[in-house]
Amino acid sequence: MLKMIKTITVLSIAVFALLAFTPAPAIVKTMTVKIDSPVSAFVSWEKENYDFGEIVQAKPVSVSFTFTNHGNEPILVSNVVTSCGCTASDYSKEPIMPGKSSAVKVTYNAANMGAFSKSITVNFNDASIKKVLVIKGTVK
Repeated sequence: MLKMIKTITVLSIAVFALLAFTPAPAIVKTMTVKIDSPVSAFVSWEKENYDFGEIVQAKPVSVSFTFTNHGNEPILVSNVVTSCGCTASDYSKEPIMPGKSSAVKVTYNAANMGAFSKSITVNFNDASIKKVLVIKGTVK
């Protein structure tokens, strides 16, 4: 029995030493993944915030937020969500090709006096490039 334990111990040490000193590629099968295009969706904005300053109550004001598609594929603005009914948006329903620019026009019609800050969420067909824009100002 003691001889069998010694034999198992020696074999265990030999296997461990073989595994410990064998290069990893000989033990582990590796997988290579090829990436054809490192960036599939990337949009840059000329501005993300706009301060109207002082505006007149019930007189609509507008601003355009311009963006450029720096990705490898056409993108599409799927929808624009504003934080209140006093803010409206307009945007192209056509795909924006790589390297081309487009804009989201935002119009604010102030109903109440005082300071305001409104958010506009621009959603694209690629959810990774969703953007929140902000307009602010003071109604006099």
